[in-house]
Amino acid sequence: QVQLEESGGGLVQAGGSLRLSCAASGRTFSGSAMGWFRQAPGKERRFVAAISWNGGRTAYTESLKGRFTISRSNAKNTVYLQINILKPEDTAVYFCAAGEEASGSSWLWKYWGQGTQVTVSS
Repeated sequence: QVQLEESGGGLVQAGGSLRLSCAASGRTFSGSAMGWFRQAPGKERRFVAAISWNGGRTAYTESLKGRFTISRSNAKNTVYLQINILKPEDTAVYFCAAGEEASGSSWLWKYWGQGTQVTVSS
């Protein structure tokens, strides 16, 4: 079992940066793949980024590459999402997830956090 708690969201101006954190509890964090998703108002939850258990593999939604960076610290049981050059369309609730790498370069998500709100003003 893994419990996840996101933090670091808030109201920022377009062009600014944020670093979201997701603190995990449970003894399986270091062996889990971790991911970030976001859900904009009125839209479905969508994949943002993922990182393998040892950080050796990362994946991003193509349109977000270059502005979003996922990283993790297994020593701190925390996964991060650095977001630069924020845009109003980045406004969403950001969720972290824990799971495992699956076949075919895919991921299987088992646990979810409650989310943290990011609002970008123009």
